[in-house]
This record gives sequence, C-alpha cells and structure tokens, in this order.
Amino acid sequence: QVQVVESGGGLVQPGGSLRLSCATSGRTGSTYTTGWFRRAPGKERESVATITWTGSITYYPDSVKGRFTISRDNAENTVYLQMNSLKAEDTAVYYCAVRLYGEPDFRFWGQGTQVTVSS
Repeated sequence: QVQVVESGGGLVQPGGSLRLSCATSGRTGSTYTTGWFRRAPGKERESVATITWTGSITYYPDSVKGRFTISRDNAENTVYLQMNSLKAEDTAVYYCAVRLYGEPDFRFWGQGTQVTVSS
C-alpha cells in the first residue's frame, strides 16, 4: 500500500508565501508521478502541478504559473509546492496524490491540507 501525507497549510495574508510538503511511503517504487490538486469552496477540484520521477514538471492553471514551484527530493520521497504571492483565490484544500508507473490515474491521495489566504 501507499501512504500520502500533506502538511504545511495554514492561514496567510495576501501576498504571503507557504510551502506545502507531500511525504510518500510504501510500495511506490522509485518511478512515480506526484501531483498537487486543489478544491476551492463551491468549485470542482483542479490540477495545480505535477512532477515525474525524472523531474519533468507541468503547471496547469495559468493563474499559478510564475508564483508556484513544484519540486521533489527523491531521497526523502517528498514533493514540495512553494506558493508565493498568494491571492484570495488560492484559498482551497490542497491535495497531494501519487500515480504509479504505468498507471493512468492518480490512485493514492492524501487527506488534504487547508490553505486560506485572507487579511
């Protein structure tokens, strides 16, 4: 089984920064993709960014490009999402998920961490 645990959420003022962490353990092997997703109140869940085991990165919403940075530490099986210049519209529950090599979907999900951007 695979365990995924997010941390690092909280309350931050507009313009502030947060770094989310996603720790993965269990039978993942070394070749897996990690993704960050978010669900804002009243909205559908959306993809934020993904990173493969080789470090290939994709950012999805134009609104986070240039402000969010995804990175991974393979030795620690941890993926980070550095979020800068946060805006009220970034308020959401942020989820981390893992897609194993050869599988089409993100099958293993964390419990989510709340990010609230408010003055």
